[in-house]
Amino acid sequence: MIDIRTIRENPDVVKASQRARGTSEELVDAVVELDEARRSALQAFEDRRAEQKELSRSIGKATPEERPAILERAKAMSDEVKALEGAANEAQQAFTEAMYKIPNLIVDGVPAGGEEDFTVLKHVGEVRDFDFPVKDHLDIAEGLDAIDMDRGAKVSGARFYYMKGIGARLELALLNMAMDQAQETGFTPMMTPTLVKPEVMGGTGFLGEHSDEIYYLPADELYLTGTSEVALAGYHADEIIDLSDGPKRYAGWSTCYRREAGSHGRDTRGIIRVHQFNKIEMFSFTTAAEAEAEHARFLEWEEQMLAKVELPYRVIDTAAGDLGTSAARKFDCEAWLPSQNRFMEVTSTSNCTTFQARRLKIRERGENGTNVVATINGTLATTRWLVAILENHQQADGSLYVPEAMRPYLGGREVIEPIRGKGEQRE
Repeated sequence: MIDIRTIRENPDVVKASQRARGTSEELVDAVVELDEARRSALQAFEDRRAEQKELSRSIGKATPEERPAILERAKAMSDEVKALEGAANEAQQAFTEAMYKIPNLIVDGVPAGGEEDFTVLKHVGEVRDFDFPVKDHLDIAEGLDAIDMDRGAKVSGARFYYMKGIGARLELALLNMAMDQAQETGFTPMMTPTLVKPEVMGGTGFLGEHSDEIYYLPADELYLTGTSEVALAGYHADEIIDLSDGPKRYAGWSTCYRREAGSHGRDTRGIIRVHQFNKIEMFSFTTAAEAEAEHARFLEWEEQMLAKVELPYRVIDTAAGDLGTSAARKFDCEAWLPSQNRFMEVTSTSNCTTFQARRLKIRERGENGTNVVATINGTLATTRWLVAILENHQQADGSLYVPEAMRPYLGGREVIEPIRGKGEQRE
């Protein structure tokens, strides 16, 4: 959440952020009022409790004649204190609920507007000019016997699938290559839990307006994560961490789950938008002063991975109205999708400043005491990348060119041939 002092001292700045996001400015005024109400209620409770303590101390000094009256007053005051404490708790609850509705304060330079109002920062790589009819990723994958959508739907329903044979090998190659890069750049590899408690899911900002995208297990009061960002953010919850040697960086490998409740028939073919996929997620705990620079590094590492798989892409600065609750700024890398003649998101990296850490109570010890840390997240590879790899590297005969950097993870294979005969793959 945002520091309440920022809202008290600079309400117009917070309102401008709300306006850029297309969310309620009135909520800022409501939070200011609720803050005043809860502080007033807390002060009334503490003042009366102090009087109660003073009265209690006087009982031992009272004469036998005075004591009954004092005890009677103490009993009445005890009831008052309990009532005032209840009022203070209610005021605090109302304030907290309102604070949780305010998304992170955007940083300077974020474009205003909604999903279509992003700014293109750059294009990288040449879009390939095909001299044969382009197939979509599913046609290519089925020719390689790499994906089975029909049996995925039979077993689990729509938007589920099997990666099989060379498809499974391609996905593992991609994810292992990403994890190797992460470790080489100072990240600790992590295999993370995919079920988390409500306080962790809420602490990372995922239980707001898009909570219908999340799978929930009510019998266990646990949520299935849509990204290992959630588990990684919760890793240091309620801790004071040491950042004297620089950011703490973790790379999480996990299966991710998303209900896709708001997709309404979008991208129903193939594996562009599915309920289950795998991902390598970078996550960093850093100082607030270093957050912007760390965010830039995350984008650079994402672009290094895209260069390794030899994909043309663009980088966009996401508009405020399309940011998640926790993000103050987000850069997306979008790979070219030949079959649809459009760009498709393959990575996101978000600077969440101190928003998540404030909710999760994660601090670092600085020269002048403890400070709330900042958190950065970013995608390094995910199952969806295979869509762009299959389409951009398809060959006229149905084979697939293997990017040079991926070859060591596929036994040195340079080309993957389509299935011929009785399901045997030609080497």
